[in-house]
Amino acid sequence: MEKEFVSLIKKNESIILKICNIYCKEIEDRQDLHQDILVQLWKSFPNFDKRSKITTWMYRIALNTAVSRYRKEKKVPIKEAISERLVSDSSNDDENVRLLYLAIEGLNKIEKAITMLYLDGIKYKEIGEIMGLSESNVGFKINQIKSKLREKLKIDML
Repeated sequence: MEKEFVSLIKKNESIILKICNIYCKEIEDRQDLHQDILVQLWKSFPNFDKRSKITTWMYRIALNTAVSRYRKEKKVPIKEAISERLVSDSSNDDENVRLLYLAIEGLNKIEKAITMLYLDGIKYKEIGEIMGLSESNVGFKINQIKSKLREKLKIDML
């Protein structure tokens, strides 16, 4: 079981890293959250029933851990400066990408999670499974998020 778990983590660690980058500003906090997520995944692994995809299960555990930690640490502001971390983590200097990340910065924690999943190409049904929402609710929320981002980008570009 341990070898299977380690293999699973190595194969899908980018999921954990993305979530840590979205929810934590400081590197020490990202490392702590990474550890917390690994612990929760390990504790939950024996109960994984394989009815959903492994990535869906990982996203759900990781996001729940991040959101729970976020709620406990009331010192973290709602608007995190994720744009600098995400843009600095990529070599893409495209101004449109930078503006998009700046707009994403203004979203709340749930909207950020949905946006991350959507940008990762996850289907609405799977986003719903991860976030505990219906597929139609996911579609509705994504449309709301797109509207917010369009409005924010329109304002920023003036």
